[in-house]
Amino acid sequence: MRSGFVGIVGRPNVGKSTLLNSILGEKIAITSAKPQTTRNAIRGIYTRMEEDQPVCQLVFIDTPGIHKPKNKLGNYMTDTAVATLGEVDAVLFLVDSPWEDNGGDAFILEKLKGLDTPRMLVINKIDKIDPPVFEEIYKKYEETGIFDAIIGTSATEGKNVDVLLDKLCSLAEEGPMFFPPDMVTDHPERFLVSEIIREKLLLYLEEEVPHGVAVEIERYEEAGSLTRIYAAIYCEKQSHKGIIIGKGGRKLKGIGKAAREEIELLIGTKVYLELFVKVKERWRDSALAISNFGYKKD
Repeated sequence: MRSGFVGIVGRPNVGKSTLLNSILGEKIAITSAKPQTTRNAIRGIYTRMEEDQPVCQLVFIDTPGIHKPKNKLGNYMTDTAVATLGEVDAVLFLVDSPWEDNGGDAFILEKLKGLDTPRMLVINKIDKIDPPVFEEIYKKYEETGIFDAIIGTSATEGKNVDVLLDKLCSLAEEGPMFFPPDMVTDHPERFLVSEIIREKLLLYLEEEVPHGVAVEIERYEEAGSLTRIYAAIYCEKQSHKGIIIGKGGRKLKGIGKAAREEIELLIGTKVYLELFVKVKERWRDSALAISNFGYKKD
């Protein structure tokens, strides 16, 4: 039996959450084209139980993208990602382009140099990277001499994900099974539901609105084949509230419909979902609000 905790780190939008979903074969982490989608450390559990190979359980921790913070929420997100480096048994560093000496990848690289744990570089989005560029990225990181392996993947297409898992299981040490083999995350359904709603907000909203949005589940009632969910959407400006609701309430209805359909697939019951929009000015710079919305360390 081999087991261990694996941290996934990288700049915003390099595909960390998409890779985690690909590894697990189902969606537990929300994704969007907008940066800084992941705010919490999302834990996904992969268990391999094949007759011809040792049992292997890897607990992946998908972290927020490491970026230069602009508010207290940004500080929390970056601190969460950096802290993960010292709490795991192995680290996956995702990149999708050559690094800049004064950029985020260089910052992460410096943090990785001080670790004693196995470090793997994952060059993601190889379906979109020209071979000469891939070779440039590969050689530059290989020259650092700090990585135990460098693997190219396409998280969206699932390419080389099996190769990555084989390598991680070979690096894992003997240890216990931390979770039941059929478990894919330890996050409660309420958390996953709030994240689904926030994902739909990211998909539907204008560029300036999404980062100032938080979702709070106010009531979650299970009654046989029906689950009633009442959720508050918080934004920072009155003008943003109007954008979220949309003309005649159409945008909010679209967000609610898309979220409800996915939540029903997640929990396996019919769902009644009611969304409310509230304004909480500058909540991303309020330590109390950040904590109340669930952005706090365990």
